[in-house]
Amino acid sequence: MFGFIKKAFGINREEEAKKVIKRSKISKDELEDLLLEADVNYELIEELLEELPDSINRVQLYNSLISVFDYKANWIEPENQKPFVEMIIGVNGAGKTTTIAKLANLYLEQNRSVMLGAADTFRAAAIEQLSRWAKQLNIPIVATKQGHDPSAVVFDTIKSALAKNIDNVIIDTAGRLHTQKNLASELEKMVRIANRALDGAPHRKLLVLDGTQGSSTINQAKAFNEIVGVDGIIITKLDGTAKGGAILSIAKALKMPIYYMGVGEKPKDLVRFNATEYVNSILDGIFGEK
Repeated sequence: MFGFIKKAFGINREEEAKKVIKRSKISKDELEDLLLEADVNYELIEELLEELPDSINRVQLYNSLISVFDYKANWIEPENQKPFVEMIIGVNGAGKTTTIAKLANLYLEQNRSVMLGAADTFRAAAIEQLSRWAKQLNIPIVATKQGHDPSAVVFDTIKSALAKNIDNVIIDTAGRLHTQKNLASELEKMVRIANRALDGAPHRKLLVLDGTQGSSTINQAKAFNEIVGVDGIIITKLDGTAKGGAILSIAKALKMPIYYMGVGEKPKDLVRFNATEYVNSILDGIFGEK
């Protein structure tokens, strides 16, 4: 599941692969280089190294890395609420629409009914793309034309889901830049209208972050959280990259629930994040598998 993480942190690369299969310890200098290559924030690297000895074994590094995820977070799960309404937010290019399709597919595999709301009316291509996914997954979608009021789409989607007894509603939003005040206001309005359509909605606001973008994703998350209050994170584009360490930086800076990781383009390429498995995959890359 986390094989790409092993590659990101793997010491056994190319010419080294033949001579090093397993190792019992790693030096601070080697670890620093690996963490930098994997896109871990340097301030976090310094903090981690400060607590570690000069020669580091697997258990010591595990304890250090898992501590990054030792924070209290309010996990929200789609239980006892029907429909469970989610709003998916994030900037253009983060993989938001594809992530919605993956999330919908995950619910379908759990035998839950799903409805999509195409409230990204800023781009006609976004409506078309989400409509194609809805057709491929054979699920209903509420959509309108480019330029129409996205809050109206939110309202209509939730009301339709209530009428049809749908389990899960996933609402797309414009891939807005967090610096654009008018679009931020629009997002705030969409949240208000969702609550008007169904008390408590949206029940979960998930922010999609591009895992290859480093510290800029942290700034995005902080800005979106100030606007609407982000409930959790989905990190995308971690497959085929050496940037798997971004998860550590994101967790340390934001202290929010990390729900899922996108590891490909297919509907099934969404995996539940597990901090223990993630850290052990890093250790497998560094020390070799147990």
